[in-house]
Amino acid sequence: MHAYTPIVETITGGIVLAFILGAAANRLRLPTTIGYLVAGIIVGPFTPGIVADQWVASQLAEIGVILLMFGVGLHFSVKDLLVVRHIAVPGALAQMGAATTLGTVLGLLYGWSFGAGVVYGLALAVASTVVLVRALQEHRLVETERGRIALGWLVVQDLVMVLALVFLPAMGGAGAEGAGEGSSGSLVATLARTLTEVVAFVAVMMLIGRRLIPWVLHYVAHTGSRELFRLAVLAVALGVAYGASKVFGISFALGAFFAGMIMHESPLSQRAAEESLPLRDAFAVLFFVSVGMLFDPGIVIRDPLQLAGTLFVILVCSPAIAFGVAILFGETMLTASTLAVSLSQIGEFSFILAGLGIALDILPAEGRDLILAGAIIAIFANPILFGAVERWGRSLVKVEPADADESAEPEAFAVTQLSDHAVLVGYGRVGRVVSEGLQRDAHPFLVIEERKEIAVELRKAGIEVLQGNAVSSDILNAANLVQARWMFVAIPDGFEAGQVVGQARKINESIPIVARAHSDAEVEHLMAHGATFTIMGEREIGLGMLEYAYGRRPQAARVTVDTPLVVNPVEVPR
Repeated sequence: MHAYTPIVETITGGIVLAFILGAAANRLRLPTTIGYLVAGIIVGPFTPGIVADQWVASQLAEIGVILLMFGVGLHFSVKDLLVVRHIAVPGALAQMGAATTLGTVLGLLYGWSFGAGVVYGLALAVASTVVLVRALQEHRLVETERGRIALGWLVVQDLVMVLALVFLPAMGGAGAEGAGEGSSGSLVATLARTLTEVVAFVAVMMLIGRRLIPWVLHYVAHTGSRELFRLAVLAVALGVAYGASKVFGISFALGAFFAGMIMHESPLSQRAAEESLPLRDAFAVLFFVSVGMLFDPGIVIRDPLQLAGTLFVILVCSPAIAFGVAILFGETMLTASTLAVSLSQIGEFSFILAGLGIALDILPAEGRDLILAGAIIAIFANPILFGAVERWGRSLVKVEPADADESAEPEAFAVTQLSDHAVLVGYGRVGRVVSEGLQRDAHPFLVIEERKEIAVELRKAGIEVLQGNAVSSDILNAANLVQARWMFVAIPDGFEAGQVVGQARKINESIPIVARAHSDAEVEHLMAHGATFTIMGEREIGLGMLEYAYGRRPQAARVTVDTPLVVNPVEVPR
């Protein structure tokens, strides 16, 4: 009989239980993070039953932190921040300052040290990007003014937290030295040394890493090996994080964040994000499970007043400051309310900071338990609060025309005047080819496209566009699908395309629906949802090759110098 090692048991148990409870949370329309945390609580030492190996879980969590921070850096966009800098920068700093100050005061009232209060306050001041992005996507607000302000706000929060993760170890080390030697200059000396190390690391990354990392990615990409490309991305993330820690003495988190930032500048950054996503997700799950293992549910009974104070900062203080700042900067009530509820939760950065505070012996275990309890309750409450604001916003948007263009609730879509027209879903490479064919034949059509920049370009070209997700029945009704002649589903995601086809078939049972696929399984999936005709890219490429070889190449497949058609079975983002 084989003996299973603790690492195998921990990974297997964590992944399986996280999947079950994550699926249950998803079924209840809650963030899956809740399921992962509860999975950790179940296998933790504070609940009866199976107890996983905490040391192994903490080591896996370190890799989770590295990949989480790498993902933050990989998606960090200065451009997005600059668009809303007038409100996001001062607003986020004011909100974080107020929440941190209040948390520090509460920590002192609890009898903790000043440093513990600061760590506690900072952990309560930063919202979860994972939770917020999911909420914005669910309510189709990512591309609205409200969504951009909320995301820009979180970018500022992330930057502040990166700085905190840099200087917290220095403050912890200086505190320990000061306690032993009584030296008043130890803090300044330690901070100066840390700053020097960070500057040296940044300089190396900007001078060497900025050239070396993109070169490595391009070299590996040209080998044509997807496996090597994926390994290259992970090697950069883990290697830079580890090297930053060993050579420059700074945290894994900062090293991974900078590795992601440097990789973001490469034209291959989007592919790098896609290739590393599965492993990032897996270790992120193990990170949340390990955080749940550290949580003692007894804190709810032992310290109800302290928990109430924690929830006051998360659910009242931060949202109130955000609401006030938004109103002060002339935003509408709807925008201010959306921003407030967006920030009424905490997540991954709070857990990372709390873990670091515990490791440095700055934050007491009680503080970590309060942060975790506050996070779990707030994440549970956030979808309810978000839904309430959105329901209220639907009536408010009717009396706030200035915000109607940006917030664009589903009910606000005007039904097109077109009839006997084609409805084209997605304007990527395939959608563009379909569009050009329809224009050549002078056949009326409209496009459904999520990306705002593409929608703007199409409108400038005189093409009618509905900006949003075609899964929404409101958008499909606005496309006058009942009187449409054809529907072309040109988006590359087979699962999402199946949802679109299914919704369209409910509205118009007889409309011919042509969809694209990348595998036999996707073909079956789309046909099962009601597609009339499904084209699989790889198969069509092979048939096109034979057509060319036998001299029967179809007109539609002709390639000219003026309009080159690049056919590649490897999809790129739309």
